[in-house]
Amino acid sequence: MEKVTHLEALMFSAVLENCVDQLAILGYITPVSHEDKKEVSHEIKEIIQEELDINSPEVMSTKQESGETVTSTVLKSTECKKQQRKTEDQKSIRHSFKRSKKRPTRAAVKLRKMYADRQYASEVLAITIKKMEETGAFTTLTDANEREKAKKSKLYDILMREEKGKKDIKELQKQLQDVKKQAEKDVQDRDNVIERLKDKLQEKTARLNTESDYMKKRTELQIQLTQKKCSNAENALEKEIQNWKSKTDEEIQLHMETEDFLTEQYQNVKDKLEYWMEKYKKDTEAIDQELDDLRELKAENLETMQRIAKECLAFEATIIIDRSDKETKRKQIEQEALELKSALKVQAWWKGTMVRRFLGPYQELEKYLKEKSGQKETGKKKPGAKR
Repeated sequence: MEKVTHLEALMFSAVLENCVDQLAILGYITPVSHEDKKEVSHEIKEIIQEELDINSPEVMSTKQESGETVTSTVLKSTECKKQQRKTEDQKSIRHSFKRSKKRPTRAAVKLRKMYADRQYASEVLAITIKKMEETGAFTTLTDANEREKAKKSKLYDILMREEKGKKDIKELQKQLQDVKKQAEKDVQDRDNVIERLKDKLQEKTARLNTESDYMKKRTELQIQLTQKKCSNAENALEKEIQNWKSKTDEEIQLHMETEDFLTEQYQNVKDKLEYWMEKYKKDTEAIDQELDDLRELKAENLETMQRIAKECLAFEATIIIDRSDKETKRKQIEQEALELKSALKVQAWWKGTMVRRFLGPYQELEKYLKEKSGQKETGKKKPGAKR
């Protein structure tokens, strides 16, 4: 950065001293406690010492000098104004102190921040004046401005992130509320379902109790009825047993009678069987004799049949031979007739070709026809010549 001249440095330093005086007046007017002022001044000194990377004795000397210049300029400027506006300043200070006492903690924090900013600005301006008087440059002010811009940009980013975080928190809170409402609704639905199930359970238990009572009474009645039925069935079975006993006695008697009858019938059948066995033997012998006769007759008939079959085969062979001879003769006759017919056709064709081509004995016929045709042509030409 280019250095300014000594005159310009004095002009700039005068302007900056005026700014420092105004900031000092604001510091006296600001309603901040003495302890807060000490803390703020101590913090500002540490911040400036860290930012400017200056050794501690130089910083302290510059700060003392800047403090002396600030106080001297403030005293000089305020001596003229105190006489005119003494009462107004006192009233404004009293009102400001009263307001500061009445304000909440947030307002006090804002005032403290404003006082800290004012103190920081006055310190930076004092250092800038010192540097300008020594070197003729005001890089300290520009560096402080750049640092403040960087801080503001960081603060802006922090505020943006904070705003985004607040929005996200609001959305999450809204989602949480929705989830809570849904959970409450689900719990309410479950409670309703549980109540309905309890009612159904009570109804079913009451129904089961009534059904169990009904089933007990029904089973008791069924037991009584079955006992009555069993007693009646026992009586009926005893009667039936007596009837069956009487029937068995009758059956035994009938069995004895039937056994005697069957033995008698068996003897009769046995006699008949012996008779029929003898008759069977005689009949079988007679039938065997007849079968032998029939076998002999069958053998004779078989011989005659074989002889007749041989004769039939011989007759059939002669018939086949005769038929084949007749067929060959017929085919031979047809072949001869066909050959004769084809020979006649060939002779007629050859004769026609000889006549058409005037071959052999028909050569004279060609001469005769030529002469005759020549005479006809001469006869046609003569009447034309007369005309």
